[in-house]
Amino acid sequence: MSNLVSQARALETRIIAARPEMDSLRRLPDSLATSFREAQFYRLCMPREHGGLEAEPRVVVETIEALAEADASAAWCVTISATTGAFGAYLDPDIAASIFPDPDLIFAGVYAPTGHATLEGDSYRVSGQWKWNSGGQNATWLCGGCVVHENGSPRMLTDRIPDHRMMLFPTSDVTFIDTWHTSGLRGTGSGDMAVREVIVPRSRSVSLITDRPRIKSPLYAFPIFGLLAIGIAAAASGNATAALREFASLASAKRTPNGRTLSDRGTVQSAYGDATARLKAARAFLLAEIDAAWAQAQGSTTISLKQRATLRLAATHMTRTAAEVVRTVQDLGGGAGVFTADSLNRRLADAQAMTAHIMIAPATYELTGRALLGVPVPSAEL
Repeated sequence: MSNLVSQARALETRIIAARPEMDSLRRLPDSLATSFREAQFYRLCMPREHGGLEAEPRVVVETIEALAEADASAAWCVTISATTGAFGAYLDPDIAASIFPDPDLIFAGVYAPTGHATLEGDSYRVSGQWKWNSGGQNATWLCGGCVVHENGSPRMLTDRIPDHRMMLFPTSDVTFIDTWHTSGLRGTGSGDMAVREVIVPRSRSVSLITDRPRIKSPLYAFPIFGLLAIGIAAAASGNATAALREFASLASAKRTPNGRTLSDRGTVQSAYGDATARLKAARAFLLAEIDAAWAQAQGSTTISLKQRATLRLAATHMTRTAAEVVRTVQDLGGGAGVFTADSLNRRLADAQAMTAHIMIAPATYELTGRALLGVPVPSAEL
């Protein structure tokens, strides 16, 4: 596992060189996706018994951070595929064994239940369209969240909660729709995907509400939403860390009209010191809560609701603090930062795009605050 971060850092030059192609394609180039597959980054959260790494959450975070220091889009695609791989712990072993050991496998998908699945015997008939399909055009298998319908109506788990399930299907069943025209995370290919009348066996579906992992491992005591949130936070952390480093290089070289460098100015020194402290504090909070959750997961199949809430809170705080930090140093850099070719311009656009994800959106503060105050919340949301 210790080699993963080193492997990520070794790819830095190649990732940076691929940025123009990422921007042109508006997705991850196949050659880069192949490099990530060969390095097994996509298998970070997959079960060992199905050919995955089943890495500790700290290893997942540090690997994604290293990739994000090179480029946030690259790290984002790894985040989505790596955390989606945790579904292997929930599937029937025979189904998982037919999908995950494939050495060419890249698995991605969208959690939002915007699809429609009609129960037909032992299968579902699935149609739908999903946004934010990050890395999907590089994938060999995809999944999409669906509301299950039976006898013409949504099947309800309670009087207010419909049955949601993730449906898994090969990429050959999917149509990709070119909707990804953005300023941030340009290289993630996070456009729409759609399927129509695809037959999915029941055993090739997973409920994040009612299903429990079949594989008893500390990693799978972490909820999938929790793994996704800390992956997003890791991408934000790495992106902001690189922004601080890039600004420091700029500040020592760029001179003001009076001949002084930016780094000589007291206002710049103060703002940079404050930004560095905020980022390091947010990262320390994130890692502390990951370690606390990991300690709970040892010998247990669950993590307490309070700990899950604090983990999501730390991930949200990390991602949103990182965006503020990048905004600070991009502003300090002056006029060069308005140009799209400027690295800090890219860092800021990527940082802001990350804050749009629902896992770390502002509403997460309300959700986690409710849980921490003892107000009932659906456990599936954390």
